[in-house]
Amino acid sequence: MAKEIERKFLVADTAILQGRQGEPVVQGYLSNGGVTVRVRRIGGRGFLTVKGPSRGITRDEFEYEIPAADADLMLELYCAPRRIVKTRYRIPHGGLEFEVDVFDGHLRGLVIAEVELPRENQPLELPAWIGPEVSLDPRYYNASLARAPAPPAGIAPGPRRP
Repeated sequence: MAKEIERKFLVADTAILQGRQGEPVVQGYLSNGGVTVRVRRIGGRGFLTVKGPSRGITRDEFEYEIPAADADLMLELYCAPRRIVKTRYRIPHGGLEFEVDVFDGHLRGLVIAEVELPRENQPLELPAWIGPEVSLDPRYYNASLARAPAPPAGIAPGPRRP
């Protein structure tokens, strides 16, 4: 069984993305109760993921590659109209890789960075472009974002000014 140990942050300065190539991601949720079942299309590949309940920043995760055509069909039949559409950028920093997601569609304007850690107490050097941490805020769980009519209120993402 795989464990996902992940911290999530709003991005305060999107200048880090300039000149970088992102990858299109479309995902939807077949179930989003205590156990979440997600279907995702990343570029030309499809994935089905089962995630257990969160315990802090850790939860069980099982991910399987599926045919891209199957992912497309599940997204269309079972996940419309609320899907997450975003572009993912991978940015190395401090020996780890931050995945920065720039959301589109009903979540346009939201930019979130996630970093997976090898252990919960892993020291983390945050880059200057990182904003407030939202790891434990359920409004920023992807399953919640898929159902939200707009980006969460209360913490405004936006560029950091010098």
